Amino acid sequence: MRHTASPPSPSRRVLMGLLFFPRGGSAQVTRSLAHVLPQQGWATTVVSSSLHVPGLPGDASTFFAGLDRHPLDCTAALDAADPLLATPPLPPSYEDRPGAPDRVFAAVDDGACAHLTDVWAQALQAAGAAEATILHLHHLTPLNAAAARVAPHVPVIGHLHGTELLMLERIVQGPPAGWIHANAWSDRMRTWAAACQLLIVPSASLVASAVALLGIPAERCVHVPNGFDPRQFDRRTVDRDSLWHDILVANPQGWRPGDIPGSVAYTADQIQALATAPILLYVGRFTALKRLDVLLRAFVRARPAFIAPAALVLLGGFPGEWEGTHPFDMIQELGAQQVFLAGWHDHAELPAIFAAADAVVLASAQEPFGQVLAEGMACGLPAIAIAAGGPSEIIADGRTGWLVPPDDEVAFAAALVSAVNDAHLRCVRGAAAYDAVHARYSWPALGAHVARIYEQVLETGTS
Repeated sequence: MRHTASPPSPSRRVLMGLLFFPRGGSAQVTRSLAHVLPQQGWATTVVSSSLHVPGLPGDASTFFAGLDRHPLDCTAALDAADPLLATPPLPPSYEDRPGAPDRVFAAVDDGACAHLTDVWAQALQAAGAAEATILHLHHLTPLNAAAARVAPHVPVIGHLHGTELLMLERIVQGPPAGWIHANAWSDRMRTWAAACQLLIVPSASLVASAVALLGIPAERCVHVPNGFDPRQFDRRTVDRDSLWHDILVANPQGWRPGDIPGSVAYTADQIQALATAPILLYVGRFTALKRLDVLLRAFVRARPAFIAPAALVLLGGFPGEWEGTHPFDMIQELGAQQVFLAGWHDHAELPAIFAAADAVVLASAQEPFGQVLAEGMACGLPAIAIAAGGPSEIIADGRTGWLVPPDDEVAFAAALVSAVNDAHLRCVRGAAAYDAVHARYSWPALGAHVARIYEQVLETGTS
């Protein structure tokens, strides 16, 4: 069913395609760009998978509200014998989570790939892809094959988000035993990348990976970082006690393996210290990429050196999804104290949650960008992350936050101690972080950059 917003005034139209239902960073990027591009003379249409399960995120109609959107509802696929062969099919994943209905692309055979292409070709045709000025396709997926079938004359901008490159990297290193179709997917993704006029990458560090893994020349890659909405993400004052009581006690969303959101809740006594204690905040999914094991072990190592109680809040974890050991189990194994599972929350809730925290933390050593870092810093928080990938481009070590070597629990713990024990230093670096990201990562400015890329492609066929 088509949902159409008020007709936009721009005469040029970009169709944005996202194979996945909205749950991660690429969906946030798609939505943000779709909202700001009309200011640059580009009408936008969004085609995306959608998952409608009461109480869970993933509904594209809601997520992309206010936009010209064409959600492809794959909810019924969850009950199919093979979700990837249902119509519409559940999209596969770049992540390998045993038992998950959306199995990893590298384990998907030719027949299922052809089915995905057929269904998405119909979806693109219904959304008017052939009449679009530009196709902006997020990730490298069967959407690219579908676009080549339905709208071969329309220029394609590819948008890498990093997860596709991580899967390709694992294939090059030697795919796991179950990835029996890995080589076929490597070939497809290289073909799709080669057919794009340009490939947008969120961090400069990803250019070398894209060149090596996809076999494309570096000049075909253009760096456009992810950003934040300055109308939402800014400093604000909140009642910390009330906010954490609501999130962790009154309306809990934390969950444990095999259970539903709200299965992990806390008492008022357990969270009493959150009103005054320094709070370290993680925001994201529970994937292997995020290295939550490093973060939790570093926090446990740091606690004895804190001069006052501090807390670590893990916000996120798409319900029912995790890789490796679930954080709930890690917390139990480590005997970690003052660590709270806050569950998945809507993006619109994040500014208030950042305002009730004192630093944003991320231990991923292969983070393609680190959007939550930019959003937290836009709210005045200093950041603690790894000196690699996107975070190393966002954070100025010693000025806007702390950067530590990859997988170095001792160094990460030392950074946590420094942030917790020195309130003045947190304030100084938080203020510098605020100024830095507001100057570099505002979505309206980034949307203008993307619009210029579109114009260059139309004028010359390349950058």
